Amino acid sequence: MTDFLGAISDRVRPSAASPLVVRAAELERLPADRINNPTTLSIAGKLPTSTFEIFRQTIPPGQSSDMQRHHHETVHYVISGEGHSDIEDETAPWSSGDFIYTPPWTWHRHYNDSTDHPVEFLTIENSRLLGLLGVGRRQSAGLATVEEARIRFGGDTA
Repeated sequence: MTDFLGAISDRVRPSAASPLVVRAAELERLPADRINNPTTLSIAGKLPTSTFEIFRQTIPPGQSSDMQRHHHETVHYVISGEGHSDIEDETAPWSSGDFIYTPPWTWHRHYNDSTDHPVEFLTIENSRLLGLLGVGRRQSAGLATVEEARIRFGGDTA
């Protein structure tokens, strides 16, 4: 172990990966048939990240995301709007400036509580890392409740 650690250089070469900036107009909107809900989901797919993905998500007034669970962790930063999230058996309210954490393999759904204004999220998830390891998995129950999702997918089985 000492030899291994001694062989690691004190200098780390900067990555030549690019682009360093992806403009808002360059976000890639995911096709509607890949999203089981009325939200708009756009990925900053041109960023050269290898372990995480970044999305911009919009939930229209009075709408919600789908009820889903996945192996990766997710953090949503609320850019604008207010609403609440059902994460397993907990309901948590949130508003602009808040962060929402979704633990791995938990049923969750995010709701826009406004009838007038959309909710805007910046969503960061470590799905690419799990994909590289071959352990990424996602399930969607559509616009169901937590209880309906559990029944449909047979409880908490993976």
